Amino acid sequence: MELISMGQAAKEAAFQLATASTAQKNKALAIIADELEANAKVILAANAKDIEKGREAGLTEALLDRLLLNEERLSGIANDVRNVISLNDPVGSELDSKVLENGMSLSRRRVPLGVVGVIYEARPNVTIDIAALCLKTGNASILRGGKETFFSNMELVKVIQSALAKAGLPAASVQYIEKPDRELVSQLLKLDEYVDMIIPRGGAGLHKMCKENSTIPVIIGGFGISHIFVDESADLEKSLNVVENSKVQRPSACNSLDTLLVHEKVAADFLPMLAERLADKVALVAEPKAKALLSSAQDLRDAVEGDFDTEWLSYTLGVKVVADVKEAIDHMRVHNASHSDAIMTNSLENSELFINSVGSAAVYVNASTRFTDGAQFGLGAEVAVSTQKLHARGPMGLEELTSYKWVGKANYLPRS
Repeated sequence: MELISMGQAAKEAAFQLATASTAQKNKALAIIADELEANAKVILAANAKDIEKGREAGLTEALLDRLLLNEERLSGIANDVRNVISLNDPVGSELDSKVLENGMSLSRRRVPLGVVGVIYEARPNVTIDIAALCLKTGNASILRGGKETFFSNMELVKVIQSALAKAGLPAASVQYIEKPDRELVSQLLKLDEYVDMIIPRGGAGLHKMCKENSTIPVIIGGFGISHIFVDESADLEKSLNVVENSKVQRPSACNSLDTLLVHEKVAADFLPMLAERLADKVALVAEPKAKALLSSAQDLRDAVEGDFDTEWLSYTLGVKVVADVKEAIDHMRVHNASHSDAIMTNSLENSELFINSVGSAAVYVNASTRFTDGAQFGLGAEVAVSTQKLHARGPMGLEELTSYKWVGKANYLPRS
């Protein structure tokens, strides 16, 4: 009954948000950004409780890093909200228009989805990202974070709902399921009378559970093995810099590098360079050809079955030597290349083959996989990184949170 009440309140809030002005929505976003900074001490104190409990529960360093808020990260989140204010409001814009032979003017107009349910794990920043993007696009949201982020999310939701009230928008525009009971997740997935879309953000298990149990459309994203292929024509020193950035900058992120594929003609030169560069930073997991060339690595082991299907989310990197770009692509087809993948090359032919062949949501030529991010793409914050092929792919920004309706205008035109 509690979730049904939340669903009803969200649907009513969505009805009001759908006709809210851009100025009113932007006012709420500006207040959220200011209040995040004004309440930084309270929010960070709550986050410290979550970190402490996470350590007691034995969470990995990768999960603790996802969970952590500090002044720099909180300031970055607030600035992401301000960036959303500066973006064009897609609601009400027309995708295309034409005049039919009968005189009717026909167009497609962007409209909010309605109510978005988001289920996520140890990422308190998602609470703000979802709220900001949904508010800008006139969508209500029902959020369910992991128990690891309980104290952080309670304070963040207070900021959001306070800002909504000050902007004259319904508090139910953003609601949070406080109880950690997993049964409530199952109930949310069946709330199709009120919720229009479910977005899970977490591991493969969460996505599988949502796909199998939801009666609501589900956007799958945030999971996939990220690869870089170093081609024989690549600039090795520059490639090494990109590989290091993709792996080391923030290994707990879903767009960090999991598997490095190296052309056999440059492997003897490149892999020793890699071992030296990542010596005290990254554990290497290698198949036999690669391992033989990584003998100087400080932390090295044989790859076993399943390693190249593992999203590491830590300072671990799989390494494999391949014959050419086609073998690299074949490897990626088998090992879930659906998120962010890159080729280092100076060959136009190989770069185009790579771009056209891999099934990833984001493909790069001579650039880090870490660019797959709503803010980096100029979309503001992101709701998720979609790795499916319908409706939305890659970082989901404002436009991906809208649908459209057909609008026909005429002069009292009956159908003949």
